[in-house]
Amino acid sequence: MGSALEDIGFLARSEHRMGVLTALSDGQRERHELCRTTGASSATMGRILGDFEDRRWIVREGSIYELTPLGAFVADWFTGLHEAMEIERRLRDVWRWLPREMAGFSIDLFADAVVSYPGPGYPYEPVERVSHLVEETSAMCGFGTTVFKSVNNETVCRCVVDGMEYEYIYSPEILQATIDWDPERVATAAACENCTILLHDDLPDADRCGLGIFDDRIGICCHDASTGMLEAVIDTDALEAREWATSVYDRHRAESRPISATEKADLFPEHVVA
Repeated sequence: MGSALEDIGFLARSEHRMGVLTALSDGQRERHELCRTTGASSATMGRILGDFEDRRWIVREGSIYELTPLGAFVADWFTGLHEAMEIERRLRDVWRWLPREMAGFSIDLFADAVVSYPGPGYPYEPVERVSHLVEETSAMCGFGTTVFKSVNNETVCRCVVDGMEYEYIYSPEILQATIDWDPERVATAAACENCTILLHDDLPDADRCGLGIFDDRIGICCHDASTGMLEAVIDTDALEAREWATSVYDRHRAESRPISATEKADLFPEHVVA
């Protein structure tokens, strides 16, 4: 009868076989419909359907094929595995920078995520993705290193001055580095009524991750702790991901503090924020 691994290989080696299972998961199909849906030739489809019948995965009534309960079981589990591997492939190159310390984080939350990372000959894609997310939102909140890069700092400052609601939790070190980038520009944005800057001394994944929440998407910025390079941006509009991000943000917001008058004077010695 062979082994389970042989059956897994049987399905995995052919996109047409997987396509037939997927199509039949949605309901009964005629053979010509399966050919059209999967792109398989009539001869190939005949072999697939014969193999499936031998395994008791489908039954035929006239020209109509449908899954048996056993076939539906196989389709559900194999589809889940296929989708999991698609997610894994998308995140394989950035997994080491994902937020391991943010409570409740799960790979499943980012199943449909857009993953932006430096490609050969073009290292700016993640930085541009952050700027795009900032420019397309009317409000942003978050914490960590999401807007640490100079180009993104510039975009945030400009959008805040133009009216974007901005509430962000910085570690003291990241805020200082942000101010050092351009003290006057940061002070101008920080003085806006629509800008709230908070401080937190122990943010999760502080050396490699930042979390941003926008109007329609949430995003994670992944940095290499040893170099400070922005390695990837992972963003999604999934409701479950947004609920997770909001709960993480709210928890750390409750632990954060506003900048005191003394801290403002120290941080902005020449451009004191009112």
